[in-house]
Amino acid sequence: MKRIRLKRKFKIKNSILIISLLIISLFLSFKFINLKVNPILLDYANMEARKLSSIIINDAVSKNFESINVDDLFIITKDNEEIKSIDFNPIIVNQVLTSTTTLIQTNLKYLEQGKIELLNLNTDALIDYNTDKLRQGIIYEIPSGVIFGNSFLANIGPKIPVRFSIVGDIVSYVNTNVTDYGINNALIEVNVVLDLSIQVILPFVTDKIDIETSIPVALKLIQGSVPNYYLNGLQNSPSISLPIY
Repeated sequence: MKRIRLKRKFKIKNSILIISLLIISLFLSFKFINLKVNPILLDYANMEARKLSSIIINDAVSKNFESINVDDLFIITKDNEEIKSIDFNPIIVNQVLTSTTTLIQTNLKYLEQGKIELLNLNTDALIDYNTDKLRQGIIYEIPSGVIFGNSFLANIGPKIPVRFSIVGDIVSYVNTNVTDYGINNALIEVNVVLDLSIQVILPFVTDKIDIETSIPVALKLIQGSVPNYYLNGLQNSPSISLPIY
């Protein structure tokens, strides 16, 4: 009887020891994944999410601004042929910004849901992507071998799917940059700035990234009145005022 009891106690102790070792091993494994593996995978995921978002944004901006005449974007006020002020045409600018923002948000939502057949994109915009994976909502697959940091092992192991979800609304506005150009002239550069947030989703971790993109959409040269005298190293500034957005 004593031998049977000793064997049972030994088995119980062994079971407790094995369970304890398993718990400790799992804890250390999750800690290693959180400290070493997840940051590497998130770097790859964030890079791909930014790349795909840039494709969507650039495509939408080019579509909405390619048919716009640059001169129609500005309202120029003159006094005896001298330029007094330059302002944006608010109707056209607001229309283009609204349509651009709506198209970007719609396409990102369709990508998130895997509805790529509904995307309003140029035919070759997603030529480098696997359409079958995109239909599953997967924008990229990271080879698990990249965690070793070795080029020979980078493509081995199972692939980790990357998904994303757009967070909140997209904010868009127009930014201008005015620089002197030649004698009493000014070169106006118009940029569309878009701010958006995306949630990158991996099997074990998620991360929110903020994306700010500035895309030049128009260049306009404004010629001011030429001064009677122009000395080397001395140049009159053009009389131009632009609103700050």
